[in-house]
This record gives sequence, structure tokens and C-alpha cells, in this order.
Amino acid sequence: MITSLLIIRFMQPKNPSQSRTIMTDMVLPSETNPLNNLFGGELLARMDRTASIAARRHCRRITVTASVNHVAFNHPVPLGSVVTVEASVSRAFNSSMEVYIDVWMEDRHDRSRSKANEAIYTFVAVDDSGTPTKVPPLEPETELEKERYKGALRRKQLSLVLAKRMDPSEATELRALFSGKS
Repeated sequence: MITSLLIIRFMQPKNPSQSRTIMTDMVLPSETNPLNNLFGGELLARMDRTASIAARRHCRRITVTASVNHVAFNHPVPLGSVVTVEASVSRAFNSSMEVYIDVWMEDRHDRSRSKANEAIYTFVAVDDSGTPTKVPPLEPETELEKERYKGALRRKQLSLVLAKRMDPSEATELRALFSGKS
């Protein structure tokens, strides 16, 4: 009885704000390339750690990185910059979760923030033996959350079609995107 109640409680829908994770750090000399900008690999690692915590907060399970679906290095992040990585689950599927990541850079002089980079990672929840396990559904609340939620299904379907794990005729969201019916 108690186990059943815990499972029911665990699988209740959650919203993206419940997974939101923010990590702030400064770019140090050992983390920069010859142009004195943050190494791309260092930023990828920071994004992976932040996104992993967000995924774990959503499902309360061990999570593993399944894929890095998109990374945009839009602006270099110079030495000494304060960098904030913000991540939250944008959609939950069966055992996987898409996590959207925004990277902000703080100006040293006036403390204004500008978006430097963004990424989308996919995580899978696993049990103690490493077997994928179900995750709670996600209910977006804000317009941005709803936009990212809707886009996540299109991105997943595109990925499955390209990997030949889904027939293009089954990709309903992609069809709607190209036919103008959404």
C-alpha cells in the first residue's frame, strides 16, 4: 500500500520550475583557450552537470546523458566573466527527458546579463542497475515553457526519423510543421 502511494505521488505531473537548476561560476585562466575565452569543452561540461541536476530533480532518479542534441556557441565567454548556466526539463517522455539550457554572461562593468549560448540535452532516468525507468510527466506553465515543450516532440521525432527508428509517415508533429497544420 505504501509503495503504491509513493509510486502514485512520484509519477504526479511536475512543472519545469521544479527542475530549474542554476550554476554560477567565474572563468579562470586554466579554463581558457589561447584567445583567453572559455574552452568549449569546459562549457559543455558545465552545461552537462547543470542539466543532469535538473533531470534528476524532475524524476528523483539517477540520470545519464543520452545525447547532446543541440549546442550553439553564439558568443565567446572571456576570461574573468561570470557565467550562469540555467537548465530545466522542457519535456518528459517515457524514460527520457529533454533539458533546455541557457548560458548567460555577466558584464564585469555594469553587471548586465546577455545570453551567450544555449543547448539541448537528453537524459534517461535509470534504476540502481542502470535499467531505464519511467519518469513523471511534465506540465509547462509559461509561454516559453509551452513553446519548448511543443518543440521537444518535433525534435525527438526528427531524431528518430534520422536514426531510422521511426518511419517518417509516423512523425505527426513534423508533418504538421511542414503542412502548416499544428
